[in-house]
Order: sequence, then structure tokens, then C-alpha cells
Amino acid sequence: MPPLPYAPRVYDPRRIAYAAELARGTGHFHEPRREDCPWCGSARLRTRLTAPDLLQHKPGTFRLDQCRDCGHTFQNPRLTPEGLAFYHRDHDESDPDGLPDPVLATRRSRRRHRLDAHLMRDVGEPESWLDVGTGHGHFPAAAREVFPYTSFDGLDPTTRVEEARAAERIEEAHVGHLSDPLLADRLRGRYDVVSMFGHHLAHVPDPRAELRGALAVLRPGGHLLVELPDPRCAFALLLGKWWLPHGQPRHLHLLPLPNLAAELESAGCTVLVVDRRTPHTPGDLPAALALALAHLLPPADAPWHDRPPTAAQDVVRRVLATATGPLVDVAAAVDLLLSPLLRRVPGLSNAYRVVARRDVAPPPPRAPHPRSTTA
Repeated sequence: MPPLPYAPRVYDPRRIAYAAELARGTGHFHEPRREDCPWCGSARLRTRLTAPDLLQHKPGTFRLDQCRDCGHTFQNPRLTPEGLAFYHRDHDESDPDGLPDPVLATRRSRRRHRLDAHLMRDVGEPESWLDVGTGHGHFPAAAREVFPYTSFDGLDPTTRVEEARAAERIEEAHVGHLSDPLLADRLRGRYDVVSMFGHHLAHVPDPRAELRGALAVLRPGGHLLVELPDPRCAFALLLGKWWLPHGQPRHLHLLPLPNLAAELESAGCTVLVVDRRTPHTPGDLPAALALALAHLLPPADAPWHDRPPTAAQDVVRRVLATATGPLVDVAAAVDLLLSPLLRRVPGLSNAYRVVARRDVAPPPPRAPHPRSTTA
């Protein structure tokens, strides 16, 4: 009897490893649910949404809670370090091909990176710049065209940053988080500019500690540039779990602009720029449609599934994906046409950007509120 066409994939070592991890279910990937806000300590919480893993379709259901007092949104119960490792495995947000549709790659475009860098022209030519959450180093590579004499270093939780150094997109590569005191001390006072683009603060377990670490590595008078998705924008509220920046299960925190600005000011910074227009990135509508369609289609082959799809399921998926592709393209075109309006109408832009100057040495970490530990 000839071998079954899918037999080699059934015994894929990765599939066996995933099966072993999932044998205990997914409950052990979560910490105990907390009853208070990790940002302000308030016990007035509400459930913002529940969602499965809409990008990779790994098992599990995840909940985002929102504080009724300060508006901070956070995953609750939060993933453990083991859970974060499980759900980040085989996923690369910095690769546009990993997003639901290629039209979303515009958020990673070289032109966009150059525009981000131009924002700092008013503060002069920095000598040294640390890009936090740099991934493959595409932003420093594009920013060097604007600041050819600036030394760009990169920091990322993964070893992608070392690949960026090997590709000569950055000069020094650092692996980890700035919330790590050892790393922050090693880099203390080295940089004129620290940038945090995309969803970096959404991924870290303790965004407040990450911000304090970023200020620690800045020289006095240096500038911190932070860009984040706006959880209060209209599309976040209308699209719910289909809004890509909700990003479950990998996004742990979503910070409203007032919270970020107040935290920076309390840490001895002057907020120089608050921009709700330029950071808006077209893509909410096609992303939501692509996620919804992918959720309805037969699943693609992946090592965390019990078994690969049958030949018939694979054909059906390919046919339906091809047939629905033009719908995503139309949504992308509509989104792009609307983007000038969305940038100008308050509440419609999907992201915000803050530039702050470190005026004094950042104060030591304050004692946590009795109800506001990050554990």
C-alpha cells in the first residue's frame, strides 16, 4: 500500500511537541485572574471583549478587561511566561507576510519609516539612537537616510535583532526588555533618542517599567518617541475583536493617550508633541475582513492542529481564499480613500504618537499600589 500523502506531516516533530504541550489544555498558560487594574489599582473593571487567536488559530480563548476609572485595557487573566512563549512561537509580527493580507504591509513601508524619522528633525541630529522593539531593524535602516551620521542600535526581545546587526541595519544589538534592571543599567545614559514604534508596549508584561527603563537609557535632554494604537478610536470600538491591534493573545496592554502622557510627566519629562493624525495607518477594514474570512475558512495546516487538513479541505480553502481575496482588496481601497478623512476627524485615527524630552534624572521606581502589582 502506498504511503498516505499526509503521513510525513502527521509525524512532524513540531506537531508532536505542540501536542505534548496541549495535552494539559490551555489553562496552565494563564495566571490567576486579577480583580484590579494594573495601571491605577482600581477594582472597577469591565470586560471589553473575548477572542480566540485570530492570527494563528492556536487553541484558547482570551479576555481583555478595561478599567472604568483610567481606561487602561489589559489581558485578564494574563498569559504566563510559558504561555507567552507558546503563543509567540512560529509568529513574527514584523514580517508583513505574517499579517492577514499583503495590503497591510503598508504599515511597514520604507516611506513610512522615513516619515517617522523626519519627526525628529526639529530636535537636531542625534548622535545615538536606540530603536526598541526593532525586530529586523527596518526602521533604523530607513531612518539612516534621514540621519546619516547617527549611530543606530536596536533592542528586541528576540534574536531577530542579531540578524538585523548581521545585515548591518544597526550597529549594536541588544536582546531583552528595558524593564530588566541589568540591561537598563548597562545602557544607562547612552542615547539621545529612544523610539518605541508599533506594538512594543502592548507586548511587554509591565509597560510602566519599560517606560522607566527607556528614560534611564536616555541622556538628560534626550527624547523619547512612542507610537501606539489608540484603544479609544472609533474602529477599535466598532470592530471589536476583529480590530487587529487588539491582537489577542499576544497584546497584553493597550494604553490610552492620557495615561501615557501623565506617566511621562510624572517621570520628569516634558511632552513636546502629541500627534493623532500622522500615525494613522490604513488597514483596519481589510484586516478585520481578512481575519473574519480566515476564521470562517477551513483551517490551514499548522503543527498545533491535531492533524493536517485532508486534500479536499485544502482545495476548498484555496478556492474560497481566492474567491474572497478581491473583497479584501476592495476593503483596502476604501480604507485608503478614507484615510485622509480619518486622520482629520477626532476619534477616528487608529494610533497616536508622543515625543517627550527627559528634563531630569528619572525618579526611582515608585512603590506599587497595594492593589496594583504586575504579577
